[in-house]
Amino acid sequence: MWDHRYIRRIDFRTIPILLVLMFISLLVIAATTGDAGDLGEETLFTPTAKSQLRWFAIGWCVYLFFAGLDYRKLREWTWFLYVGMLVMLIGLFFVPAIQNVHRWYRIPGIGFAFQPSEYAKLIIVMTLSLYLENKGKWEVYRKSATLKAILIVFVPFLLILKQPDLGTAFVLYPIALVMFYFGGIKKRVVQAMGLMALGGIVFISMMFLGFIDHEAFRPFATKVIKEYQYERLNPHTYHQEASQTAIALGGLTGSGWHKSEFTGRQWLPAAHTDSVFAAFSEEFGLIGVFFLMLFFFGLLYFSFQVTAVANDPFGRLLSAGITTYLAMHMIVSMGMMCGFLPITGVPLMLITYGGSSVLSTMTALGILQSIYSRRFMFS
Repeated sequence: MWDHRYIRRIDFRTIPILLVLMFISLLVIAATTGDAGDLGEETLFTPTAKSQLRWFAIGWCVYLFFAGLDYRKLREWTWFLYVGMLVMLIGLFFVPAIQNVHRWYRIPGIGFAFQPSEYAKLIIVMTLSLYLENKGKWEVYRKSATLKAILIVFVPFLLILKQPDLGTAFVLYPIALVMFYFGGIKKRVVQAMGLMALGGIVFISMMFLGFIDHEAFRPFATKVIKEYQYERLNPHTYHQEASQTAIALGGLTGSGWHKSEFTGRQWLPAAHTDSVFAAFSEEFGLIGVFFLMLFFFGLLYFSFQVTAVANDPFGRLLSAGITTYLAMHMIVSMGMMCGFLPITGVPLMLITYGGSSVLSTMTALGILQSIYSRRFMFS
């Protein structure tokens, strides 16, 4: 089941990329956290940065474990994990809210808040992969199979949306769309979903770019959704404007590490979590953003290569879903900071501070390497 020999066969081109992204994370977290009296001190190891470093160390252990584990064994656990995920998502509504939302379980004694929705995305990818593989290319074309595939995504989607966690909804929809395409779901269904996604993105982007007036559209929108739900689409919140200000202040070359004025004075909300991309942009500028996106592109390119070389439908679907999951985290996280999308708390992969995000990402990357290292196996 687990074989250390396969670790020698992983795609080692991804390792330097992961290490660079983790180092960037520590730089940004160190520059934006620390005690009030230490914010101006140029130190890499603030308490929050040390905590992130510990999560990275645990993440590498998780990565190596899943890289050595035969990904085909995941079939045996998938439905148990899916049911457990639903139970965890429902259970959130029976525990005290944290920051007025039901997203985390606070684990006493260790100061760790567990966020089930971060792992739910990966479990949904696994479940869809298994279901679509079992149905095969002929049976999956039936209406009943399509409806069941939609339900696999829709039930946790509703539970996550109720938390509320709009960001995960932004990520789950394109994951389902890509996996339906690779899984052989009817073209009409995929095309309809694609058009709905495109229409939604265009509408939201036009609102955030000012082509559609947020207040003028309120009377129509609140007939369908609640007032507080529509308010999440407000492009004029302080957080939205502050993030764009920080990015603009970065200019071409940035202010330099630990030398940002706007972020350094704590005027940028959640600088080491939701707004980490804006904080990075202010300190390292457009040139820094270019190289950051270059590293992200390299990681996605190598991840999509896994889909191309996977030797069975389960591995192909699993790798396609995971790569889409990683790509959407990057696109949505950066898009919301640039003012194209509402700020919804989607972490920037391996940059944002947080244990749940780090562990779920490293698990996903480890599974990808398990598929890659076994690309010449047939059974």
